[in-house]
Amino acid sequence: MKRTELLFIPSPGIGHLVSMLEFAKRLIQYDDRLFITILSMKFPNHDAYINSLVPSLSQSRVKLAHLPQVDPPPPKLLNSPESYIYVYVESLVPHVRDALKHIVPSHSNSETTHSQGCFVMVLDFFCMPMMDVANELGLPSYMFMPSNIGFLSSMLYLATRHDQISSELKESNPNEYSLKGFHNPVPWSALPQAYFCKDGGYSACVKMAQRFRETKGIIVNSFEGLEAHGATSFNDGETPPIYMVGPVVNFKGQPHSSTDHVQNNRIFKWLDEQPQSSVVFLCFGSVGTFDASQLREIASGLECSGHRFLWCIRVQQPTIIDEILPEGFLERIGSKGMICNEWTPQVEVLAHNAVGGFVSHCGWNSILESLWYGVPIVTWPVYAEQQLNAFQMVREFDLAIELRLDYRNRGHNQLVTAEEIGNAIKKLMEGDHNVVMRKKVKEMSDIARKSVEKDLILPSSSSSSS
Repeated sequence: MKRTELLFIPSPGIGHLVSMLEFAKRLIQYDDRLFITILSMKFPNHDAYINSLVPSLSQSRVKLAHLPQVDPPPPKLLNSPESYIYVYVESLVPHVRDALKHIVPSHSNSETTHSQGCFVMVLDFFCMPMMDVANELGLPSYMFMPSNIGFLSSMLYLATRHDQISSELKESNPNEYSLKGFHNPVPWSALPQAYFCKDGGYSACVKMAQRFRETKGIIVNSFEGLEAHGATSFNDGETPPIYMVGPVVNFKGQPHSSTDHVQNNRIFKWLDEQPQSSVVFLCFGSVGTFDASQLREIASGLECSGHRFLWCIRVQQPTIIDEILPEGFLERIGSKGMICNEWTPQVEVLAHNAVGGFVSHCGWNSILESLWYGVPIVTWPVYAEQQLNAFQMVREFDLAIELRLDYRNRGHNQLVTAEEIGNAIKKLMEGDHNVVMRKKVKEMSDIARKSVEKDLILPSSSSSSS
């Protein structure tokens, strides 16, 4: 067999970028005839992560090729992040075409095997417009889904529905949706906000989803032990083969321009001093922010719960944190809690044996990380497909404690009260329910590790990441 060159094109989202590049690093371990070229887009806040990869890739069969900087889409498209990213990706199609002309040998027919070997394109689902370039060059295309089978199912449903009803979904719809791979009907409130968006979000999702079935296969960052029913439900003769390759986890965490090494040292020194499984960790993703009133409710809920906590705070407006928290809060909690600003090394924190619970926005990478380390979750989805992830974790898998399944941070004036937060944390950390949930999550952690351990040298949990 000749060498096979895989051409990876990740989308700009940091969660998408991390899981796809980690998958690339894992893939080359399987066969020394595999080579991977990653076409990297220039996008804010990505440079730290991309640059961190360079030393590890320099001696491997993975190389980076940077696409040119392009003008960003009009600011008005930011009303829908999905539309903004899709338009941005479309603007890069000519540059991808130019880049591949220097990588893929010219040929006069549609054969994908050349004298130099075989070339295959692997696209993030946001990068479906790049399929046109693959088709021009006669290359097979595979899609990489950094989320799960459940989200894939919802996107395929959207494309099918659009053939009959070519308009956005309606909020407050009393009807529930029957999605392939789900045991339970799905309420509208658990579906991604983009599906309801008239500012381009719905249109972008439909355009992407309509092309999923044109690919040769769909690679999903999930595993059969978690979503076996979802995977088998798509053996329908219409959907391309689904390859479950997860959990793909970046064990070293994501470097970030806001990394504060002094703060990180403080975090792990404090964690080392806490009893095992006694700390609740609160973190809401790279763009999960709350206003002052919600932060005050969180603080009061933590105080009411009586449990130790590590809280990563991101605020919507620049401010001094202690000025917006309840008066005297910091003095009352003393050394029982720790607050950190902006960026926390989430993977390393979840790996620490002092952490016993995770109040999470339910981004898929975060869910996989928490399952890997056996840390139970309280669900507080914020954006993107996180409501659907939370619904799955609570209703489908019974692997999380419900705080909210339907919270949204855009255009919805919702306040999660201190009482709700405190009660959810107590349920997570105390009593018989805690024992049962912790056992289930530990069992799923074992299943997750067994799904990949034969091919990897895996890190283990430790008392400290420092």
